[in-house]
Amino acid sequence: MIKSARKHRKLTQAQLGDLVGVQKAQISKLERNAKNVTVETILKVFRALKANVRFSVELDEAEVELS
Repeated sequence: MIKSARKHRKLTQAQLGDLVGVQKAQISKLERNAKNVTVETILKVFRALKANVRFSVELDEAEVELS
């Protein structure tokens, strides 16, 4: 999804990296679904791409224990 959005905005990996404050290599890893990436970094990338981001969290009520 990152690669598609980046190409839609006509940005190179290096240009997107500059906008986000990371190296081109980090953008490349993100586009290849690299592990151990923070949510913060992903959000920075999508903000730089001017993309709307929505999160949805669903919990299985049977497994939720409130104290």
